[in-house]
Amino acid sequence: MAKAANASRYYGTGRRKKAIARVYLVPGTGNITINKRTIDEFFGLETLKTIVRQPLVATDTVDKFDVLVNVCGGGYTGQAGAIRHGISRALLQVDADYRPVLKKEGFLTRDPRMKERKKYGLKAARRAPQFSKR
Repeated sequence: MAKAANASRYYGTGRRKKAIARVYLVPGTGNITINKRTIDEFFGLETLKTIVRQPLVATDTVDKFDVLVNVCGGGYTGQAGAIRHGISRALLQVDADYRPVLKKEGFLTRDPRMKERKKYGLKAARRAPQFSKR
């Protein structure tokens, strides 16, 4: 009984930098809810909204699913990338035929770029102390 109710809910985890997004796709009309707020309330920049919608646009599923997201950590750009990654993974659970499209666009690849660690003797990862001749 519980399995039949959960069959229409597809899950994907997305990550980028320090951001982690838990994404659920539910059959619906295309509403995107992030941390119990609409996408327009959550993201101010239009570019971040388009980043989040990219996998849905690529697979022509914009108005077929409601997207429910819990995201934490990182900044807003990292969170947008993590949500895109999570939506892409959830779409694979919906239909494995989306894989070539998503793979070609690069949405299934986890972005490996991370913050570089601070080194001793420096003020940041590469920032050296200010040089003074005297």
